Amino acid sequence: MSDAWQCDDEPEYSQKRPDVRSTWGRGGWQDRRWGNQPGRRPGFLFVRFAAVFGFFVLLSLGGFALLIYFIVRLAGGDGQTAALLWLSTCGLLLLLPLTVGWVGRRAFRNIAQPLSALMNAADAVAAGDLSVRVPVRGRSEFDQLMNAFNRMVEELAHADQRRRNLTADVAHELRTPLQIIQGNLEGVLDGVYAPTPEHIAATLDETRQLARLVEDLRVLSQAEAGQLPMTWESVDIAELCADAVTSFEGQAESAQIALAFMVADAPLHVTGDYGRLDQILSNLLANALRHTPAGGSVEVRALATRAGVQLQVSDTGEGIAPEELPYIFDRFWRGDRARTHRDGAGSGLGLAIVRQLVHAHGGQVEVTSAPGQGTTFSILLPVDPPR
Repeated sequence: MSDAWQCDDEPEYSQKRPDVRSTWGRGGWQDRRWGNQPGRRPGFLFVRFAAVFGFFVLLSLGGFALLIYFIVRLAGGDGQTAALLWLSTCGLLLLLPLTVGWVGRRAFRNIAQPLSALMNAADAVAAGDLSVRVPVRGRSEFDQLMNAFNRMVEELAHADQRRRNLTADVAHELRTPLQIIQGNLEGVLDGVYAPTPEHIAATLDETRQLARLVEDLRVLSQAEAGQLPMTWESVDIAELCADAVTSFEGQAESAQIALAFMVADAPLHVTGDYGRLDQILSNLLANALRHTPAGGSVEVRALATRAGVQLQVSDTGEGIAPEELPYIFDRFWRGDRARTHRDGAGSGLGLAIVRQLVHAHGGQVEVTSAPGQGTTFSILLPVDPPR
């Protein structure tokens, strides 16, 4: 039922650059870039670590041996006693390399290898490959770091894909009105059309459509980024519903659709932005009227719940197929691909804006529908949303 149109004639985009291939090998992610050096190997890190640590071990062994020898000599012991103590201490100290080797092996497996894999994966991400993931083997601090890195890359991949989809969708949505404006103006210049008020009005309508699209994109981008300006105040839900319904009475009457609203007798108030809440109801009412045939009805209801205030916009229109319900809040999505702006469809951003504005108020929006049985949008708003 959403009034958006999926752009299906735009080229597919890849999240990888063509000159980067990342694979998982014994040494971690190997960043195979033509003309570049291979990825970092954990063995190199381990050799540096072992060399430094081994030097201090040998230095410690020699120091302990000399210290014991001088202590025995100063205590008055003979050479045989000193030699015996010295050999016994050295024997005990020989266990230290074995311990160091065991610790070093674990450090190689638990520190050097994961760290090398993380660095190679970071290099791949920096080169534009957002498909890399670092394997997680346990629950150590390094594994928690790997999990955080994987989540970060996944979010980057989703954000990049949304950006690409938005670019393609905007280009598709702008193409139709721009082509109409260009065609009308070229027709007037070539003498095909006379510059009549009708042709000028049609061109002006397309420019208004472009302006609405740009404004909707601005609002949606600000809402998604959490930067939408909000004026918080106490909002009377009954007054809000009455104003929204009054604004659409003329449109509903001309379309021969019954429009009504029902509000609980008890006062209903929430803390929110009156203008944004009115925009939510206006988008839902415009969507409901667009998809309800003559003789149908649209109703707005408001009632109190334990969690806050619930707003409902119901219609007796064409309904939504079950397989389309998960996508109706997506940008530029339309269930009926054959419809165009000139058929009365909107910018394709109305329901996406509704969801973002509801979330900005700390609420939730749901939809229930069935083909031929109408649709109901339910919005739950907390009385005092977090800000």
